[in-house]
Amino acid sequence: MTKDLLIVFVKNLKLGKVKTRLAKTIGDQAAFEVYAELVKLTERATQTLAIDKRIYFSDAIIKTQWKNEFKAIQQGKDLGERMLNAFKKGFEEGYERIVLIGSDLPDISETHIKNAFAALQEVNVTFGPAEDGGYYLVGLSELHPNVFIDKPWSTSHLLDDTLLELKRNNIAYKLLEPLNDIDTFEDLKASKFYKSNLKLQEKIKQLHD
Repeated sequence: MTKDLLIVFVKNLKLGKVKTRLAKTIGDQAAFEVYAELVKLTERATQTLAIDKRIYFSDAIIKTQWKNEFKAIQQGKDLGERMLNAFKKGFEEGYERIVLIGSDLPDISETHIKNAFAALQEVNVTFGPAEDGGYYLVGLSELHPNVFIDKPWSTSHLLDDTLLELKRNNIAYKLLEPLNDIDTFEDLKASKFYKSNLKLQEKIKQLHD
């Protein structure tokens, strides 16, 4: 057991259930293909980290992904409660620094995750800001439930509201490099991930035409 724990939240790959905003433009099947590629990218970005990992799936455990890692099902009625429960379990089991990421960020790398753990040597809370006003990463060195309770999920002011509450409670935090996630077709087309993946471009073109 290491002192550091990485948690990855993964949505199960189900047609019509992933990247729904993107699907409104390019269709369910194409959005499914995009998310499948992003999950593979996230797995590659985390596989060589020499720390404990826990992979939390939304609905059902997939044995072929993150082989040999701890896997479980997310528990809670909304995203905040599911994240809070995952952090709570990690701290109860003795981890000192915990970082949680999603599985749909095209530019996530091992460096971003290492930077998050480094930040937690100095502060209690760290975030990786997403350009849409949310965050792609959250890390804690002690449990702060108010980070997750009664928050405006999927809004452009999620991170601002969360930081305001931390300031009111005098909880120190650190922000990492901002990254852009993929919610719309414009996000997808602008990403290096898409521009460099000719196979995915062709597949989406076929599905979208």
